Amino acid sequence: MVCVSAASYAAGADDLGKDLTPVGAEMAGNKDGTIPKWDGKDVPLPGWSQGKYRGDYWSHKGEKPLFSIDASNVSKYADKLSPGQVELIKQTKGYTMDVYQTHRNCGYPEWVEENTKKNVGFAKLAANGYDIKDAYLPGVPFPIPENGAEAIWNHKLRYTGLGWEIDSLTTLASPRKGSTEWIDASAYQIFYYPWGGKGSKKISELPMQDSMTYFKYLKPAAFAGQAAILNTVYNADSESYYYFPGQRRVRRLPSYAYDAPSIGWESEYPVDIISGYYGRIDRYDWKLVGKKEMYVSYNDFGAYDFRKDKATAFKPDMPNKAMHRYELHRVWVVQGTVKSGVRHSSPKRTFYLDEDTWNLVAAEDYDAQGKLWMVRETEMIPAWDANNACMFSAFVNYDLVTGRYLTDQQPIGSNKDVKFFGEPGNIRALKTDFYTPENLRSQSER
Repeated sequence: MVCVSAASYAAGADDLGKDLTPVGAEMAGNKDGTIPKWDGKDVPLPGWSQGKYRGDYWSHKGEKPLFSIDASNVSKYADKLSPGQVELIKQTKGYTMDVYQTHRNCGYPEWVEENTKKNVGFAKLAANGYDIKDAYLPGVPFPIPENGAEAIWNHKLRYTGLGWEIDSLTTLASPRKGSTEWIDASAYQIFYYPWGGKGSKKISELPMQDSMTYFKYLKPAAFAGQAAILNTVYNADSESYYYFPGQRRVRRLPSYAYDAPSIGWESEYPVDIISGYYGRIDRYDWKLVGKKEMYVSYNDFGAYDFRKDKATAFKPDMPNKAMHRYELHRVWVVQGTVKSGVRHSSPKRTFYLDEDTWNLVAAEDYDAQGKLWMVRETEMIPAWDANNACMFSAFVNYDLVTGRYLTDQQPIGSNKDVKFFGEPGNIRALKTDFYTPENLRSQSER
């Protein structure tokens, strides 16, 4: 894996909007011309409205793959792949990555760009080196990061509008080897970022709420009616509450965080892999390795084709790769190593953060023996309904040990699109008082 040292990117606030994009990416393309100059916000073709399949209204629809990467040629492209991607291709029969022309079409609304510029020299970590002390939001805290913790906070506080909602999302865990039985669930879910609205606010002047989510399982029968509220805060443990319909009780789950297994998923779904990476960052020492060019899921509209059925989109060993799109982009590489005296089932992790959005686009977790264990990909698209920024809900996690994969927050099979929110409107769930244990029970018993 070839990386350029982070020290090579020394810059200041005056570079934002000039040599650097407004959030700190390199404005220029690469020398080979395979990564173009940044061109900012993507807008849909005329006729799109929320609820229509987004891929039909993308300005670059109809493009064909430039080439495909599979087991026969993976060594040729290995310098632009992560170790996890290489292992997936080698280990999974039929695994293919279709690579398309790169489009740097992800931008931000003006107030996010303004807050990001104000953050240079203002945003800071706490004295412990991993909590956030202050920054202007919504905005990127550290557009010119000096260490790994700053880069991770850029991901955690990346612009996501006010959140997203899926009326009937898909969560799947593929069959155990030798079995044909999937874990197949659908749920209503909404994610809310209370700091994501238009304007400028200091973290130090806000309630310390990072993200809030509510979900309620709709099926299968074994899950139906179970519901939860998960509230993450900046510098403290998350608050999780779970509703069990058989007991008609809400229970607080104080340890439902980090590597705790999500309920019902046969240890294939650690809580802190939600949305790629979720929760506090305090158990790791973070190193900013540098940047690399890497083929990553990007403009991946196929992952949100709600018209497709699950059998078409998800095969026993992997998702249907013909539905997915990869592009060459520059990513920040960040490594986390578990701190001395602290435990985690993944003592080492590597995260890959897209330079244009700070979205985590890929990740790898290693086990206690130092062997590659889990590989994740998120599936990003332009969110035209949230100020044309690029966001994701859907992600896939591959377990290289069991040979299974898990995917969540997918609209496929629902016949309804994901909704991204740029403004609150009068949506009840875009208010903090929705995310209480009392409301969890009242919502879940409806």
